Amino acid sequence: MSLREQKKLETRQAISSVATRLFIRHGFDQVTIADVAEAARVAKMTVTNHFSRKEDLVFDIRNDFVDWPANLVRAAPEIPALVAVRDGCFAELDKAGPMLGFADVSFVRMVRQSERLTSALRDMHVDREIQLAAALYDRHPDRDLLARTAGAHLTSVLRLLLADVWQLTWQDVKRDELVKQIRDSAAVAFGQLEPALGDF
Repeated sequence: MSLREQKKLETRQAISSVATRLFIRHGFDQVTIADVAEAARVAKMTVTNHFSRKEDLVFDIRNDFVDWPANLVRAAPEIPALVAVRDGCFAELDKAGPMLGFADVSFVRMVRQSERLTSALRDMHVDREIQLAAALYDRHPDRDLLARTAGAHLTSVLRLLLADVWQLTWQDVKRDELVKQIRDSAAVAFGQLEPALGDF
């Protein structure tokens, strides 16, 4: 990464961090782009150059989130897609990572209280399904329907696990216990898919 790219990334991350703190404190719908720019000490145009939508200030890892399952499948062409996604899910659990929604309760509250953010999150799940289906189609171009079906099932498991992570976070369940419960749920959910998708 060049120095210019590094500087651009640092600016983007700094703006997102400032914006998220403002949104948590005052509510997403109450804070404007101008408020974010002022707090971050940058021009309003700088904010909009880095983030085309206000929601992207919150979900600044949107692209990584959407592409994650597809990337897991593409990175391991020698194993079934279910295994690649399941193992990636367990690895993300081990580090309590953001691809499964691990976040502070204040972040969860902020998203839940804003219809725009909950809608944006739903869109991210839909786009995640589309990207995974495309990766599966690349593996099996003669099995388009199964690729789309598998993509829908696998991303549904990830969506449900994220919802459970957020619910347990909301209930103030301790992190170790939360991870254990999600791991158990993931094992059951992926196990239910194995008879149909185990060798796909």
